[in-house]
Amino acid sequence: MGILFLASASPRRRELLAQIGVPFSLINVAVDETPSPAESPEAYVERVARDKALAGLAGLGNRDGYVLGADTSVVLDQRILGKPVDRKDALAMLAALSGRTHRVMTAVALASRSICEVRVVISEVTFRPIEDAEAERYWASGEPVDKAGGYAIQGWGAAFVSQLHGSYSAVVGLPLCEATQLLDAFGLPRWSKGSS
Repeated sequence: MGILFLASASPRRRELLAQIGVPFSLINVAVDETPSPAESPEAYVERVARDKALAGLAGLGNRDGYVLGADTSVVLDQRILGKPVDRKDALAMLAALSGRTHRVMTAVALASRSICEVRVVISEVTFRPIEDAEAERYWASGEPVDKAGGYAIQGWGAAFVSQLHGSYSAVVGLPLCEATQLLDAFGLPRWSKGSS
């Protein structure tokens, strides 16, 4: 049986896979994550997750293995909110999300030499109103810097979330239910002791 490789630099995705006892190794990939103007947010996350998995597979060379790729986007009014470029951008994102419901779209792709399967999970997250001073303090914490939408639901950003409809793990970055279904379909192990 081939080894599972995770094509992600995200420590959160590593932690989530380890949480369900999946043995894996890491592989670095570089893909174009620029949304095309005609691409819907759902098609965008699906494409990027697939591209990551396939780029990882290509990076294996002659080695046998499977590659898991994922991508998460925060979407407000059909607009993808990426990682903030600076303080002003992060504060604008938090102001836009304040007191509103947005969608978090996460795609997970699993590729082998013969097939690449993708699942897209869409969750709805509602924020309570956020005061400007609180948003400033949150930015100063450093947490929003590299997070899609400028917040981390698994961190201090959880204080903003009044409701969540959907998959918590998908909002963090990897939908564990769907990832498990893919792993099972490909015959890959999970719930293994000693996984890291």
